[in-house]
Amino acid sequence: MSTAAFTELHTLRDFLRYAVSRFTAAGLFFGHGSDNAWDEAVYLTLHTLHLPLDSLEPFLDARLLPDERSRLLDIYSRRCQERLPAAYLTQEAWLGEDRFYVDERVIVPRSFIAELLDEQLAPWVDAPWAVEQALDLCTGSGCLAIKLALNFPHAQVDAVDLSPDALDVARRNIADYQLSRRVHPIHSDAFAALSGKRYDLIVSNPPYVDAQSVAALPPEYRHEPEMALGSGEDGLDFTRVLLAEAKKHLTENGLLIVEIGHNRATLEAAYPTLPFTWLDTAAGDEYVFMLRAEDLPG
Repeated sequence: MSTAAFTELHTLRDFLRYAVSRFTAAGLFFGHGSDNAWDEAVYLTLHTLHLPLDSLEPFLDARLLPDERSRLLDIYSRRCQERLPAAYLTQEAWLGEDRFYVDERVIVPRSFIAELLDEQLAPWVDAPWAVEQALDLCTGSGCLAIKLALNFPHAQVDAVDLSPDALDVARRNIADYQLSRRVHPIHSDAFAALSGKRYDLIVSNPPYVDAQSVAALPPEYRHEPEMALGSGEDGLDFTRVLLAEAKKHLTENGLLIVEIGHNRATLEAAYPTLPFTWLDTAAGDEYVFMLRAEDLPG
């Protein structure tokens, strides 16, 4: 801890300026909830001081107690020295208005599918209340499975992951949302443990980073489970499994929704006859595709 920082910084405004300077000088990478040093500093500061995350302005010139200053300097230091994503430091991540517990057993939630679920997949799903069975494959923290349950009120949701550690985190989040009767964690390698099950909706944010990109990932990403990131040389190994096996696990009018990162061109080249529908998200229309059961092979 810097003695000068402890004695010379007094207000929230002082500490935010200091944090931005530290983060910028350290060359931190931002991609787990914020995309710049200021937003990251604001989030870590408000969270650490137990202040509302949407109410910075009233507190900017508040003077801080010695214990508060110590805690802020500690979390800034950890962010710079350990290169931990902010979500692992605070053990929380947000998707839209929903908060989820996270730690290093799971990837930090950041799926474009979340916003589509908050819109109940309109216009592709006409009757959200008619969705009875849904699957979140590669559930991680359980965030998309929980969003499925919140937005499709009659659905029973299976939350599937290969990692027992990830499923432990998912169970905690499911319990936090009091959804244990509707969201069911299942240990499975893809569809292996789902024999005979069919779903109205299958969503998946699978590993999709290609080998070259995995090798170049910033340190922040290397704290995440490796199995949740890379998926073969071109990033599509798991997506190929989905496309080969999803049809027999969908109902007649079922939908498959999959996030594939920056792999649209590679995917379309590998499957030139599949009629992918690319869904609009805040980031654009190249990251999430939809296929109907009738269009899938198998």
